[in-house]
Amino acid sequence: MEQIVVQVSDKQKAKVLFELLTALDFVDSVKTSQTEEVQEDVTDQEEKLDFFSVAGLWQDRDVTLESIRQKAWPRQYS
Repeated sequence: MEQIVVQVSDKQKAKVLFELLTALDFVDSVKTSQTEEVQEDVTDQEEKLDFFSVAGLWQDRDVTLESIRQKAWPRQYS
């Protein structure tokens, strides 16, 4: 298991980073120096912003790279 230590000077940005890391399924645990305060804010925001809430957005839809390209850059013939 790998461990990364990150020091963040801005408290608000630290909260955002904490939320992102806790949303990732391959992260085992996230510890901060102010875990209690951050944890309370995260639980409130998790209800509003769930990273994986759109996981099945494209399920049962026929979306390919080619169809996206055709819609984004339609060829105009003169």
